[in-house]
Amino acid sequence: MKHVFGAAMLLAAVSPVPAVAQEAPVAVIQVPATAPAAPAATRALPPSTQIVVTPTEEISSKHVEEGQRVNFVTVGDVVDNGAVVIPRGSAVQATITWKTGRAIGGKSGKFEVTFNSVTVRGQDYPLRGMHRQEGRGNTLGAVLGSILISGRSAVMLPGQEVTAFTATQIPY
Repeated sequence: MKHVFGAAMLLAAVSPVPAVAQEAPVAVIQVPATAPAAPAATRALPPSTQIVVTPTEEISSKHVEEGQRVNFVTVGDVVDNGAVVIPRGSAVQATITWKTGRAIGGKSGKFEVTFNSVTVRGQDYPLRGMHRQEGRGNTLGAVLGSILISGRSAVMLPGQEVTAFTATQIPY
């Protein structure tokens, strides 16, 4: 036994690599990464949901210009699964994107309103859709070709209902 112990000491002293006691292999257990906590189940009003809007003040082709912002409000509550998602009276912003004035020869004024966004709980959500408003022409003037007779301006009044559509989901 002395010789075995002495040989081990001699080998340890001569060997440039330090003697390391071997340990039993360690089992590595892989734990699957936990998925992040799922957010609370949120519901959302789907895109392309129709909303009915009306202007807050008179819009006339006589007074508006292309690029001008105009205001509308929602006419009724927009409800999804029994929950009011967009309350009646929510602000809707729109832009005048095209306009012609009335002209001689019986041509009427026209304009187009493009819907931009609706404000729900302080957050703006994009809308899509547009509405073209035309004044009544004067067919008698057009038939006679009179320089003195012109068409009428296009006018939208509060209470006139038009439709717009949601462009994205609106969570609630």
